[in-house]
Amino acid sequence: MPKRNTVQQFFAVAASSAIAVTLPILLFPATALAAVFTLENASVKSINDAFSAGALSSSSLTQLYLNRIDAYEGQLNNFIYVNPNALAEAETLDKERQLSGPRSPLHGIPVLLKDNIDTFDMPTTAGSVALAGSVSPDDAFITSLLRDAGAVILGKGSLTEFANFLANGMPAGYSSLNGYTFNPYNPFPLLGGDGRPILSPGGSSSGPAAAVAASLVPLSVGTETSGSILSPANQNSIVGIKPTVGLISRDGIIPIAASQDTAGPFGKTVEDVAYLLGALTGVDPNDSATATSAGLFFKDYTQFLDKNALNGARIGVPKEFFWTPLSPEQIAITEEALATIQSLGAELVFEEVSTIDELTGFSSSVLTYEFKRDLNAYLASLGPDAPVKTLAEVLAFNEANAAIALKYGQARAAAAEEKDLSPGSADTLQYLADRETDLRLAKEQGLDAYIDTYDLDAVLFPATRGASIGAKAGYPSIIVPGGYLPDQTPYGITFLAKAYQEPTLIGLGYAYEQASLKRVSPTLFPALAGETIEYESVPEPSVTAALVVLGTVLIGVRISKRQAVVI
Repeated sequence: MPKRNTVQQFFAVAASSAIAVTLPILLFPATALAAVFTLENASVKSINDAFSAGALSSSSLTQLYLNRIDAYEGQLNNFIYVNPNALAEAETLDKERQLSGPRSPLHGIPVLLKDNIDTFDMPTTAGSVALAGSVSPDDAFITSLLRDAGAVILGKGSLTEFANFLANGMPAGYSSLNGYTFNPYNPFPLLGGDGRPILSPGGSSSGPAAAVAASLVPLSVGTETSGSILSPANQNSIVGIKPTVGLISRDGIIPIAASQDTAGPFGKTVEDVAYLLGALTGVDPNDSATATSAGLFFKDYTQFLDKNALNGARIGVPKEFFWTPLSPEQIAITEEALATIQSLGAELVFEEVSTIDELTGFSSSVLTYEFKRDLNAYLASLGPDAPVKTLAEVLAFNEANAAIALKYGQARAAAAEEKDLSPGSADTLQYLADRETDLRLAKEQGLDAYIDTYDLDAVLFPATRGASIGAKAGYPSIIVPGGYLPDQTPYGITFLAKAYQEPTLIGLGYAYEQASLKRVSPTLFPALAGETIEYESVPEPSVTAALVVLGTVLIGVRISKRQAVVI
């Protein structure tokens, strides 16, 4: 017989050796790997891994969170309402998973909604005693999206009453219906005071943020008009995204002002808020602003998680105005973040936003005017059984129940009621002029000019310092934990970009988060029994196949080297 050449020998021996090695892998189950699930560090990915391995179900996961609510909610007051049907809904979703698989990565995962987001089966109150027991005739658009994704709506989170539009000076997280919301990093009230928390939970989306931080829920949805996502995310050391106005429908959300309102996700990590953000997007015919998102929104933002996103990025850092009131400790945290960002390959551009002094000195009537207009429209949508039907009726109810409803007054809401909304009125003309000025100073001559002039990918702000200018422009921001002050108060780092640049922000925020890893869980609410689950995880078939291929190649390479020596 003719002698086979080296290549033929290589493949013959490699094939026979690979069969000998891989046959047991194909005939017997893949070797299980040890895995540990902890509720404190539960993420969308770790939950789904435990679901897939059969170590966890939606009902058992929901029960773990309900256990923590029972144990700790009395000290935190993060919920206005806990869904009494949450466990039953989770059990139904478990059965569906068994029959047809998961609907989405959120299938069976509990989510908390701020209590200004409509649910057909639970009250939506904005924290107001005037709306106590008010149940909307249907879900908000985003509530329907979450249910369609298979999420378990765990309940309704506390908030500053009417999303901070009742009285000037009302403490963050306080409402007449629910009292004070407490921050899990320091929930204890001042001794001898009026019960105000030592550490503010931030507002107005206080409960949804604090509940995520305390591991009472893995994900939540807040709303922002000007800082109401960024502030509580900062105060509770979690990640929050304030999206572009128009990315997420506001239909069925108790409003402040349509020109600036938006809902947005909270989570412990950038990855988790990326999952949740994708579940909330979509064009809604009942919210005309969402038409601008057509072709620009995504249902999966996890594709933009990139540890290298800061490499080559140009980041604007306007220090003169935004850093002026910071403490030395806050500056130190921000400077450390800048050093990390620069070490990842970003170029820092230290230039100023030219319109900022004019913008901050301008007194706008936009929020006051739109609050009356938009709240009246929302209350009208509740139908004839609504407990109050206009802002005027809300104010009258509060006056009649002043002992419980007006601890901090209602000056801001009363000023809104005085606005004349009729076309051509002095108030309407002033509002239109003010809205134009807001956009000019914050957007066209403000952020647009700043970002374009210096060719920036994003702008960096310490904590919530850039919230107002971003809100008036309608632009998106992401806040990521940046560290802790000496008294352990959390402090965050915010990236802002132009409209519909959420993919960019997610990449930048993720790169910074993964390089810094600053978040530390609060220690005052320890794990309960059953919150740590050890289980065996079986590699995915694709992983096993990859191992087979790799083994074949490695065996072949080794044989090739041996044959090269022999022949």
